[in-house]
Amino acid sequence: MGHTRPVTASAHYPGHPCPAPVPRARPVGPWRQPLRLAATALVLLALAACSSAPRRESAAARPAPPSLRVVDVAPADPLRANNVLMRALGLVGTPYRWGGNTPAGGFDCSGLVGFVFRDAAQLSLPRTTREIAEVRADKPPRDRLAPGDLVLFGKPTFHVGIYVGEGRFVHAPSTGGTVRLDRLDGPYWGRHYDGARRVLD
Repeated sequence: MGHTRPVTASAHYPGHPCPAPVPRARPVGPWRQPLRLAATALVLLALAACSSAPRRESAAARPAPPSLRVVDVAPADPLRANNVLMRALGLVGTPYRWGGNTPAGGFDCSGLVGFVFRDAAQLSLPRTTREIAEVRADKPPRDRLAPGDLVLFGKPTFHVGIYVGEGRFVHAPSTGGTVRLDRLDGPYWGRHYDGARRVLD
């Protein structure tokens, strides 16, 4: 298949890194023990915050994702679209691996998309999510998608998946996870949805 382009890093779940505790000068005098205990407690609280689930924002602080009721439209080439869907669904459960692009080695999001379209539709796509977002293709409206459409997330684009119908898409979401099905109107994906590309014609 010729040489492949080098893989560039992309964050699938951008977030804030946990700040490291700030070193402080050791106190002197009889207050040393209470201050040491207080400093230890602060460090433990910081570590607990890093390892716990993200804090829920108040309803006023976090805008609700737009309602996304998708009407499935018929693909232009139903046979190719069906081949893509069957191949993508057959890979659910494959481990995530950054830079991966084979079932044996695992997949990242663009590696999964590239493999499925190359294997099932004989269509070569760019290697990175940002390059996929720049492909010249129809941009269907968010409420009228066809099975086999690519769905994009983030500004700039940091994630891509394959729409399979009924408001669901297949993707390789994150380190430690596996290829899976998710809903476009889910709390996270609904907020970050940024369009689709219809590459099957």
